[in-house]
Amino acid sequence: MASSTPEYENRDMHSLQSLRCLAPAAVRALIRSNRINVRNTSGMAEGFNQANVVIVHKSLAEDFEKFCHANSGPLPLLYRSAPGEWKSPPLSNDSDIRTDCLQYRKYENGEFTESLSNLERYSEQLEDMVTFYLGCSFSFESAVQKMGVPVRNVEQKCNVSMYKTAVPCFSIASFQCPLVVTMRPVPEDKLDAAVKATHPMRKYHGAPVHIGCPGLLGIKNLSAPDFGDPVQPLPGDIPVFWACGVTGIEAVISCRSQLAFTHSPGCMFITDNKNKDAPAQDVETTQLVHCISTNPLHYSIASSQAVEKIRYLEAVVGEDPGDRGIKHLFVQDELLKACLSLSHSKSILITTGFPTHFNHNPPEETDGPPGAIAMAAMLQALGKEVAIVTDKRAIEMNQSIIENAVEEGVLRTPVPLLFYQHEIEDSALRFLCDNGNPELPRFDHLVAIERTGMAADGNYYNARKMNIKHLVDPIDELFLTAKTIPGVTTTGIGDGGNELGMGKVKDAVKKHIVGGEVIACDVAADFAITAGVSNWGGYAIACGLYILNICEIHERYLRKAVGFPNLSQEKVWSASLPSVSKEEKMLTILVRHGIRSGMTGNLGMEVDGLPFYNAHSSVIQKLLEITSEPAPCSP
Repeated sequence: MASSTPEYENRDMHSLQSLRCLAPAAVRALIRSNRINVRNTSGMAEGFNQANVVIVHKSLAEDFEKFCHANSGPLPLLYRSAPGEWKSPPLSNDSDIRTDCLQYRKYENGEFTESLSNLERYSEQLEDMVTFYLGCSFSFESAVQKMGVPVRNVEQKCNVSMYKTAVPCFSIASFQCPLVVTMRPVPEDKLDAAVKATHPMRKYHGAPVHIGCPGLLGIKNLSAPDFGDPVQPLPGDIPVFWACGVTGIEAVISCRSQLAFTHSPGCMFITDNKNKDAPAQDVETTQLVHCISTNPLHYSIASSQAVEKIRYLEAVVGEDPGDRGIKHLFVQDELLKACLSLSHSKSILITTGFPTHFNHNPPEETDGPPGAIAMAAMLQALGKEVAIVTDKRAIEMNQSIIENAVEEGVLRTPVPLLFYQHEIEDSALRFLCDNGNPELPRFDHLVAIERTGMAADGNYYNARKMNIKHLVDPIDELFLTAKTIPGVTTTGIGDGGNELGMGKVKDAVKKHIVGGEVIACDVAADFAITAGVSNWGGYAIACGLYILNICEIHERYLRKAVGFPNLSQEKVWSASLPSVSKEEKMLTILVRHGIRSGMTGNLGMEVDGLPFYNAHSSVIQKLLEITSEPAPCSP
């Protein structure tokens, strides 16, 4: 592409607006002749790609290239030069890396020593150095604008905000550093568009790595970026973070090489390559971004295929075999949001146990424990810490059930079993947090499945309006206290509205469920999953977690685009899904312990009055078919 410099030779300096419309070669020529007074290249040569630049000694080049491949989110490699090569043939026709960045940084032994307008006086040293050109997020700004997403740093005529995080990159040799991210405030109703616009643009950092509270990345103060300028959000804007090529600067610092050069953050190399990876503006409409927490604010993402599969799971388990009116309790995407939240969680506490048969010993029913164990098995396979809390009177029985589940191959390893009782005023806080400190929670997600829930009058009722409070420990207190602890989320799974967590839909329970005005649980969970049989909800969560973790866009978001995909564990995850044979074994174990069907009180292979075969087995099989159906996980 020919340079058009002569046209501008008689002008002093150039505004960003004029630079936006120039060809890349013209902008590079102006930079080369020091005729631009703009402090960063955001918005210049609109529609053309820009690149971060890292220049290291040739002895470090192999390791740095491996570091880029190991952390391709922040460091997507566009071109690696030969030692002493000033040009970059795949990226431009007439460039000179010594002169064509707006500003450079010089590092000596890992220390920043000087800002430079060009590198020409270091030409001799550069003969033994290799230049790495890395994708830059400035390249996607025009694409997101075309999708209707405002770019606040461009609007405010300033550099983008860049922050060091507490997220470690995958280390290679002497290159060890934290991830650096850019932050762009995005209106909440444009979050989906921002993800859909940037996900295909892998050479320029791709989809965001975090949406929401900066503290979850270890960023303490958005108004004090480590690089660039503070960008002011507008009311309704959400902080959205993308992996950033300035991570390469941190890598240079970490290796402490005798001499290295980089671009100055925001002062990129402008290529001749047009942005061809932007999505069409008529992309499909499935929502990819979902809020999973408001304290702290946290959004997660998944592909349209993953989202639709989980919605299909939700529809299957939401069928009402007893025509009890539970369809009125249904809230769409509660399963999806619970699965997304659990996928981000590290330590989960599950509770179950509904002593509906108060005249029998044990009084528990067969709905609840199988779903709890199915969730625990998948969570364990995903590398999460899991524990189960239940009534003190039932500890020995549940310990035996868990041991049998391991012996029968339903569980890979035992699940720690806990009990909770109210002893002092802050018992719940002390149970949930180290030393009762809400800044040190032991669990970040609580799940109740077919667990007796406290009604508005403080009692606990079965479906026949019988008060069973004498058999129930106040585990509800844990859910109520969890609401006061930032970063702890709760999920309730039920099939009648009297289960812990279903207080979220208590008005519908009182209106549509027989006896609902008495039995309705008054304790709300963040997410309330309604299922025809509660066990089905547990199976659906296990399947949903599997779907999310084999979904490329979600898996990348979980690891913040650093390191390598964890798909080598897929066989372990698949083996941990519920199956007809495993659930048959689980139900047999419960019957062996004298646990009865909830609806009928029968001691046999049934749950809530439905026979295992041809009822529960067919639901399990349907869930597995949906889960295993092949589909590419991309938007």
